[in-house]
Amino acid sequence: MKSFCIGNLEVKLPIIQGGMGVGVSLSGLASAVANEGGIGVISCAGLGLIYNKCPGDYLNKCISGLKEEIQKAKEKSKGIIGVNIMVALTNYADMVKTSIAEKVDILFVGAGLPFDLPSYLTPESTTKLVPIVSSPRAAKIICDKWKNNYDYLPDAIVVEGPKAGGHLGFKVNQLEDEQYSLEQLVPEVVSIANSYKAEKDIPVIAAGGISSGKDMFRFIEMGASGIQMGTMFVTTTECDASHTFKTVFVNARQEDIKIIQSPVGMPGRAIDGEFIRSVEKGLEKPKSCPFHCIKTCDYTKSPYCIVQCLYQAARGNMKKGYAFTGINVHLSEKISTVKEVIANLKAEFLTAKLEGGI
Repeated sequence: MKSFCIGNLEVKLPIIQGGMGVGVSLSGLASAVANEGGIGVISCAGLGLIYNKCPGDYLNKCISGLKEEIQKAKEKSKGIIGVNIMVALTNYADMVKTSIAEKVDILFVGAGLPFDLPSYLTPESTTKLVPIVSSPRAAKIICDKWKNNYDYLPDAIVVEGPKAGGHLGFKVNQLEDEQYSLEQLVPEVVSIANSYKAEKDIPVIAAGGISSGKDMFRFIEMGASGIQMGTMFVTTTECDASHTFKTVFVNARQEDIKIIQSPVGMPGRAIDGEFIRSVEKGLEKPKSCPFHCIKTCDYTKSPYCIVQCLYQAARGNMKKGYAFTGINVHLSEKISTVKEVIANLKAEFLTAKLEGGI
């Protein structure tokens, strides 16, 4: 596996751990991946629930929680630490400002197009900016807007295909369409990134349904500099979610995966269960909204509170929540360490490389 650079940061292991909220990827998982040479990523979604004893309202608790998670990750690792932020969050600006002030290495920003992201940088900022896109068109629009408005180009681009877990940047009828497959998207986004090569080297990171070293090899051969994966890191001892949550992944079969409509307004891929069936019966409607966490969510029309449901699931209360997952969750056979997962990926990558005759 070749290292690659995001700006002046050398990523020795071309694996980015996907940001998973609420409370699934925090400092524990992020630091473990960073210690192996990859990029560990903290999800800032719902931190106000996890840090509920911090002073202030939900939004202030989110700020305190993010500061603490970044500090914890830095204490546990000298590797590269990132933060995943959704544009759809009402406290998007707070989370960006806090991450930059805490000098996190990289911001991965998706669930919307982060047109104003470079505006938050200060002259002394060292944080790299990486948008997450689901189409070459979105990559091109972001590059041009950032260049025209801020004289700044992305430090890397994550292209996430329709086999990813969680919220998907596709319509339901596009999920099985080969035209929108990651295999189709990666070369197209690489071509767009290469068109700016005279000004900046923009590595492309492939994401969505990648679950083996063989997958890694395939997408790196297509021009990606690295890959992002989330689901395969859930079933690790270092993952910040509860043991019960992890066993849901270990026990999940391919037929347990379900495409749901999230209150955020996007389709999502999740593991079916009691809570989802309860939602389908209309039994989980929220009576109020103390969080106002998502810009597009109207609790009076929402079938359930997504931040509460994801928080409860990560804590192990599967009667009150569900787990988002990538398409290959059935490959999660046991709970192991991050070191073991990465060693296995390296071995599979080497086998694929040798079989490819390289």
